[in-house]
Amino acid sequence: MSVRVPSMSVLPPVRKDRVIAQLPQCYSKKAAVQTKDEFNSKVKTACQEQRTGTVGFCKDAFDKNYKATIGVDFEMERFEVLGVPFSLQLWDTAGQERFKCIASTYYRGAQTIVIVFDVNDVASLRHARQWLEDALKENDPTNVQLFLVGTKKDLSSPAQYSQIEQDAIKLAEEIKAEYWALSSLTGENVREFFFRVASLAFEVNVLAELEKSGSRHIGDVIKINSNSNNLYATSKKKQSNCCQ
Repeated sequence: MSVRVPSMSVLPPVRKDRVIAQLPQCYSKKAAVQTKDEFNSKVKTACQEQRTGTVGFCKDAFDKNYKATIGVDFEMERFEVLGVPFSLQLWDTAGQERFKCIASTYYRGAQTIVIVFDVNDVASLRHARQWLEDALKENDPTNVQLFLVGTKKDLSSPAQYSQIEQDAIKLAEEIKAEYWALSSLTGENVREFFFRVASLAFEVNVLAELEKSGSRHIGDVIKINSNSNNLYATSKKKQSNCCQ
């Protein structure tokens, strides 16, 4: 899964449980992008200059008849971070080998990369490194935040999970990713994870824009990457036909 930040401009109000007022904490300090407790003070100050309504998760439901992603799936998620409307594009790429050439097109320009594996399948963890290598071919490794996420935690016994967690944290440390484990069925850590991704992406983008804009008002600062009128056309250009 890759995450882009298309815009933080004004959005229609959405559920209030998508409001983020404090920096969500990491799942494991052994493998974390950062372990600080609060948003950067510059970000907090900038956001206090302009507050707009509440704004944001995908379905809030577990569908046991859900079909595997074919090619690429897309969601737009809206949040309110420190009083500022903020949206993310979530691109979910298929894991099957035959879709790899399609998926690589959608990695380009990602600001966050989420590598997902099954905590009950050691082989899927081994494959995570290759998926990351493929994604980083389309991005500058110094400009993306990486997350390694184990799913289906509800199917794993404590003893089984403990063993694979050690391997996952070791891999996360090697690839400089933040590690999380969650369950879509029970909802364990799902909300916390997406809030963490949104908050860290928000902070990185606001800091970057403040650096570029100097003393510009936050109302200008928060218009990030909104120059593309056709996101699909932009993403699908140069797409090969090798997977047809």
